[in-house]
Amino acid sequence: MFRSKVKALRLLQLGYTLRHTASCSRLVLGIETSCDDTGAAVLDETGAILGESLHSQKEVHLRTGGIIPTVAQQLHRENIERVVQEALERSGVAPSQLAAIATTVKPGLALSLGVGLEFTRQLVRRHDKPFIPIHHMEAHALTVRMLQPVSFPFLVLLVSGGHSLLAVARGVDDFLLLGHALDEAPGDTLDKVARRLSLVKHPQCSSLSGGQAIELLARDGDRTKFSFRTPMGQTHDCCFSFAGLRNQITMTIMKKEAEEGVEEGTLLKCVNDIAAAAQHTVAAHLAKRTHRAILFCKANGLLPPSSPTLVLSGGVASNQYIRKALTIVTEMTGLHLICPPAKFCTDNGVMIAWNGVERLREGKGILAPDVDVCYEPRAPLGVDITAEVKAAAIRLPPLKMKIPS
Repeated sequence: MFRSKVKALRLLQLGYTLRHTASCSRLVLGIETSCDDTGAAVLDETGAILGESLHSQKEVHLRTGGIIPTVAQQLHRENIERVVQEALERSGVAPSQLAAIATTVKPGLALSLGVGLEFTRQLVRRHDKPFIPIHHMEAHALTVRMLQPVSFPFLVLLVSGGHSLLAVARGVDDFLLLGHALDEAPGDTLDKVARRLSLVKHPQCSSLSGGQAIELLARDGDRTKFSFRTPMGQTHDCCFSFAGLRNQITMTIMKKEAEEGVEEGTLLKCVNDIAAAAQHTVAAHLAKRTHRAILFCKANGLLPPSSPTLVLSGGVASNQYIRKALTIVTEMTGLHLICPPAKFCTDNGVMIAWNGVERLREGKGILAPDVDVCYEPRAPLGVDITAEVKAAAIRLPPLKMKIPS
C-alpha cells in the first residue's frame, strides 16, 4: 500500500513537472544559504549564467572570530530577498518564466538552511513552480560539468570549511562515498590556525579569510622549519582527520610564544614558517588519501580505463598549493585533474542552479510546490563504501611531495 502511494505521488509530480516545463523555457533559479554566503543565480539549460548575485558575510565573521550561526541566520534573512531579486533582474527573467527553483536543503548550518528553504517554499507556492531540493556537496561535485564536458564516472575530492570527502560520481544523483572527514574539515582547520596565530592583525591579512591568510603568508615561509606529522599514517583508508594536526600546530605556537616571550594574540616572528608547514601538511594529507582512492578505484574498475578524471572542488580547492599537491598525484597515477575557477569553488547560487538544471534534464528529484521538505544539517553523499575501502588496506607506494611554492 505504501509503495503504491509513493509511486502515485511520483507520477503526479512527474506529470506536474512535464506540464510546467513544456510551457516554460528551461530556466532554473538557484538559491544558496547553507553557511555564510547568500547566493542566487538564473541559468538556462546550456549552463549559461543569465544573472547572479552574491552577498558575502566574510567581513562580519572576521570581526567576530568565526561564524556565529544566529548572526549568519539574521544576515541571510536581511539579504535573501534582495539577492534573489537582483539575480532575476540581471537575468531579465520573471518568476513566471522559470521552469523550476532549486535550493540547498542539506547539509549545512541548520539556521542558515532554514532561511533559504522557507524563502523558497513561499516563492514556489506563490508562483506555482516545481521545487528541486539540492544536496550542497552534489552541487559542488557537478559544477565542473557546467564549464566543460566531463563524463561520468569521475573521482571527486570536495574540500571546504565544513566538509571533506572523496567520492566516485557515477551520475547526477549517483555517488559512491570512499572517504569523509572524521572530525573537522580542512578549511575549518586552516581558519582556526589563522585565528590562533592572530593573522587578522597582520597588515597583509586583515581582510582575508583564515585559509587565504595562511596561503598568502606560506609563500614567504620555510615549511621545513617545522615538522608536523601527517594524520592517519597507519590507517589505510580514505577518510580524513585534521583535529590532531591542529593540536600539533597549537602546541608549536604555544612553544614559540614562550620562546619569544610574547602572549597569545601577538604575531610571532616565525608566523610565515608555521603557515607554510601547516599548509603543506594539510595538502599532503589530502594528497595521500586521494592517492589511495585512485588506487582503489583502479583496482575495482570504478573509473574508465582511458582518460580517468579527478575533479577538485569546494572552497579549499582554490588554494593553489593544494592544487599542486594533487597534480603530483594525478600525474603519477595517470589521471586528469580538473579544478573549477576559484569563483566557482566557493559557495554560490550558480552551482545550485546548475545542479537544478542537471536534475531537471533527467527528471530527478523534482517536486510539486506543495510538497513539504525539511532541511538536513547532516547528510551523507551517496552510498557509503568506506568500510570496503578500509578492508582493502591499500598501502601507498613512496611519493615525494616536492611541491613548488
